[in-house]
Amino acid sequence: MDLLTGLTLGFQTAITPEALMFCFFGVTVGMFIGVLPGIGPLAAVAMLLPVTYHLEPLSALIMLAGIFYGAQYGGSTASILLNLPGTSTTAVTAIDGYPMARKGRAGAALFITTIASFFGGCFAIVLLMSFAPALGAMALRFSSAEYFSIMILGLVAAATMSLGNPVKGIVSVVAGLMLAMVGMDTTSGQVRYTFGILELQDGLNLVAMAMGLFGVAEILKNAGTPERDSSGVQKVRMRDLMPTRQELRECWKPSIRGAGIGSFIGVLPGAGPTLAAFLAYAMEKRVARDPSRFGKGAVEGISAPEAANNASTQAAFIPTLALGIPGDAAMAVLLGAMMIHGIQPRPEFFTENADLFWGLVVSFWVGNLMLLVLNIPLISVWVRILTIPKRVLFPGVIFFICVGVYSVNNNPFDVLMVIVFGLVGYVMNAFQYPTAPLLMGFILGPMIEQHFRRAILFSRGDYTTFIDRPISAVFLAITALLLVLMAAPAVRSWAGNRSANRGAGAE
Repeated sequence: MDLLTGLTLGFQTAITPEALMFCFFGVTVGMFIGVLPGIGPLAAVAMLLPVTYHLEPLSALIMLAGIFYGAQYGGSTASILLNLPGTSTTAVTAIDGYPMARKGRAGAALFITTIASFFGGCFAIVLLMSFAPALGAMALRFSSAEYFSIMILGLVAAATMSLGNPVKGIVSVVAGLMLAMVGMDTTSGQVRYTFGILELQDGLNLVAMAMGLFGVAEILKNAGTPERDSSGVQKVRMRDLMPTRQELRECWKPSIRGAGIGSFIGVLPGAGPTLAAFLAYAMEKRVARDPSRFGKGAVEGISAPEAANNASTQAAFIPTLALGIPGDAAMAVLLGAMMIHGIQPRPEFFTENADLFWGLVVSFWVGNLMLLVLNIPLISVWVRILTIPKRVLFPGVIFFICVGVYSVNNNPFDVLMVIVFGLVGYVMNAFQYPTAPLLMGFILGPMIEQHFRRAILFSRGDYTTFIDRPISAVFLAITALLLVLMAAPAVRSWAGNRSANRGAGAE
């Protein structure tokens, strides 16, 4: 299917009253959640996941995707006005956005972030339209060996390329793979690792796990922090939004560079928009004529990261739809939503579900236009939202989480699982173990097991099939390289400590 035919099909499916309504609802909720510090888009996606059970697949995906990329827009508001990042991806924006607000340029900073976000999102959508079908066509030649190898690569990349300790990321991935084994074996029908609990025979509930790890855990983490002081929030008037010509000249090149970096990072499994924003900021600081301006209100310091994190968000759909490999935790939740509706992202997805793919692509254009229209005129509304106290907000969110997860199966056990995973997520955050790799391991675990068994069956028990096939061997080699790079600093540190101890003993 050529590009023009695909877009025509996309407009026919996405420009309907129902699709437009859910797109508008998704991006508005995403903006709202992004503005509020301490919750994040993953919690919102997890909370509304049960609602999608009663929707058509396209409407469900449009809404959940709108929440995801809409939160990237809204997160910059709290970063600029209060120096409180609404999401982790907008933490970089606060470095120069808040100093601009202190100088009385909050309106211009918000306008620039909106335009840069819109450009970054559109840039990545063009790449999605161009390269996702081509990648899917190439992947048609993949066998189970290649799928197993690329999924292993995705999990290792998620653990080693994300921010934080890569060893702890690997531990989280392994924990996710172990949790995925709970329940009935799809091949033999044997019940395993349920410890006699009947409710676990069908496996752990994805919705309960996502809500606990990213909803309850985030609320528990932020509940103990002091109430944010929103009394000093600068009032933003419409006439304050227009940037100067100098500011416009300074932001367009960084936006292009940020969109390129974000699109590249978004395609990589496990990298995510946070890494894209930090890399874009570092790039601008390196190429700037006067790096000392950064941290004091440099326009480049907000336009590049905002373009990067939004481009990364949209580009993450490329490996998710083409290969079934989620780019980050939010993509993993969206992948779970597709599976709930019986949709398996794979190379054939673009031909078997062409209306779904192109409808989703067109909805991205529509959603980004909605965000552009919503964000600028309603900035004063988003500012007022920042005044909602946590003692009112957090209990309400917990209530909706419990109601949502109970409504899936009408089972009180699922509410208990939300609480358990909420505590697990809180403990992991306290000890700086990333929760996103755990969820990705849980979702990809059954597919990894299935393709591993199928590859061994087709090769008649020959384990060398994974290295005999060139594409599979390349994926495994890259995986091994990532593990070596991860282990190298620890080995050097151990060797240095050992030589230091020998020197001390010789003295």
